Amino acid sequence: MYRRGVHRYRFLLTVQWVILTLVSIALIPTMIKLGFWQQHRYEERTARNDLVTSALRAEPVPVERLASPGHAVTRSERYRTVTATGSFDTAREVVVRRRTNADDQVGFHVLTPFVLADGRVLLVNRGWIPADGAQTAFPRIPAPPAGRVTITGRLKPDETTAASGIKNVAGLPPRQIMLIDSAEQARRLGAKVLGGYVEQTAPEPKGDSPEQISDPGSEDAPLNYAYMIQWWLFAAAVPVGWWFLVRRELRDRAETAAAEGAPEETEPAAV
Repeated sequence: MYRRGVHRYRFLLTVQWVILTLVSIALIPTMIKLGFWQQHRYEERTARNDLVTSALRAEPVPVERLASPGHAVTRSERYRTVTATGSFDTAREVVVRRRTNADDQVGFHVLTPFVLADGRVLLVNRGWIPADGAQTAFPRIPAPPAGRVTITGRLKPDETTAASGIKNVAGLPPRQIMLIDSAEQARRLGAKVLGGYVEQTAPEPKGDSPEQISDPGSEDAPLNYAYMIQWWLFAAAVPVGWWFLVRRELRDRAETAAAEGAPEETEPAAV
């Protein structure tokens, strides 16, 4: 009786069933690892969203408290609302290429040096303007308020190719750049430039002014959590699905044997 029961499962040794079984075994740890990867992504995005929310809700502080020449803006300082008092130096402003607005239109960001009372320079991203054809000529840029003014904005770290995916190519038209790099701008301006830069949020643009950059959005962390659960459910479903296919194969073989008049094989009775 025991041999008879074992004989019913000999089909598991066929090539197609060996391959199916090996694939099933390989899928389980793969799906478990994918679940842990999504868990890691969920934790990263949740932490990032918490930092952004905390920074945006914090009380504004003078930019000099957080930034200085050569200072690298930290994760906790990113998106902090800062204020600065000085004057815009439009004669030495540049534009940042291949930047999009909220409607995904390609254009420029306007980067204007902002001279503080002590002579140091803060880089201010005043907002977005549309591109002018092939982007070879320096575009017409709406002027900022003249004279001494106080601005408010979000502190951002220097841009890098690794973080942005944008290559810092050479040979660009005059006064056009690819990445906002305070060290590079310090060399160009021959001045002490505070590390990082500020995305201006106030005074709000009026009339013919650069389009204000929107607030940073929250990354979709709950979606990663759902994917994490999904992968682990898939991992649990693989052995269940494999056993379901085995039972169906046994049933099909029994029905075939019955139709051909062969005695139906049954599983051994429990002792």
